[in-house]
Amino acid sequence: MGYTYIDGSVTAAKGFKASGIHCGIRKNKTKRDIALIFCEKKCTAAAVYTTNLVQSSPITVTKKNLEDGYAQAVIVNSGNANTCNADGIEKAEMMCSLAAEKLGISAGDIIVGSTGVIGQILPIEPIRDGMDQLVSGLTADSEGAANAAEAIMTTDTVPKEVAVETVIGGKTVRVGGISKGSGMIHPNMATMLCFVTTDAAISADMIRKAVKTAADKTFNMISIDGDTSTNDTLSVMASGLAGNDEITEENDDYYIFLEALTAVCRGLARMMAKDGEGATKLLTCMVTGAKTEADAKGVAKSVICSSLLKAAMFGADANWGRVLCAIGYSGCDVDVNKVDVSFASKAGRIDVCRNGAGIEFSEELAKTILTEDEIDIVVELNDGEGAAEAYGCDLTYEYVKINGDYRT
Repeated sequence: MGYTYIDGSVTAAKGFKASGIHCGIRKNKTKRDIALIFCEKKCTAAAVYTTNLVQSSPITVTKKNLEDGYAQAVIVNSGNANTCNADGIEKAEMMCSLAAEKLGISAGDIIVGSTGVIGQILPIEPIRDGMDQLVSGLTADSEGAANAAEAIMTTDTVPKEVAVETVIGGKTVRVGGISKGSGMIHPNMATMLCFVTTDAAISADMIRKAVKTAADKTFNMISIDGDTSTNDTLSVMASGLAGNDEITEENDDYYIFLEALTAVCRGLARMMAKDGEGATKLLTCMVTGAKTEADAKGVAKSVICSSLLKAAMFGADANWGRVLCAIGYSGCDVDVNKVDVSFASKAGRIDVCRNGAGIEFSEELAKTILTEDEIDIVVELNDGEGAAEAYGCDLTYEYVKINGDYRT
């Protein structure tokens, strides 16, 4: 492992500051509802987005702003998705303009995001009136990052922050990020809002490639409820202030950077899955021995998306048949007569299926293992070298309660 986890977040990398305040989009004055991330210099930048055909206005504006591969700030609100609104693009552009004026940069160098209820008009007045406070609150310390992480939360119960440090070309490089997402989460990039910063020097083309690759191995391997959101965005900005030689090709330095970026994305993805709406357990499906990596990914996703399996995990029921069932309808090239399944947690590990058939095991031990809050579903396909992980959570009564009255 060529990186280490460090204390920090979206301001861990050189050049970045962050802020988060309550401006009045949310009626609850105790909740921050707008965040700002700013770099002292223009960054190379890239993003990936939801594949939902219904896309938020901020995505339309961000795509346009990132066409040249550069950005210098992120502004994002919670409490309103700014989606399916006739004036949505105008409001997203106004958010950029308001921030740009106070920051002294171009509105075209701003990434904009929104999250919350779909189909309600986004009020611009609170954002305009709060801009001075938002900009004056920018700070490079952990408080600024924490405030930004809190400001983008909706049904999240905890803020999500991760940072790592690595060495590229003899220079210390940091990558850090914040994300939000508890519901409407399903593999189809990007599955949430996530903003990552780094002080690595890397070209726009290479950062674009790295973002896509990291997302495919992490955020695109999450599922909480099978719904792909309309606002999902993962963006990365690179200041270059670490001083390494600029990464312009897929060389050793690129792969070191990619490993660090993937680690941040994986850490945030796991936090999102564990904080799934109503969830009590983080589920990780670890697949090995597939004919191809694509088969491994498909199997892992199928297992983690199974509502029946998610319900069994909530009840600490070692119903391995639901794992086999999900593998069987995954559409992947699998010999079901070779499949082995185990369940594991910090309480131990237990084998429950060998060669596609049940074996004797202690239900009491299985219950103990599955009562923990982080469960590994270990699948060995015994048919090749392909491997992948997918992340999800259990399905609980609370999930239905949260989404039964989310809008009202």
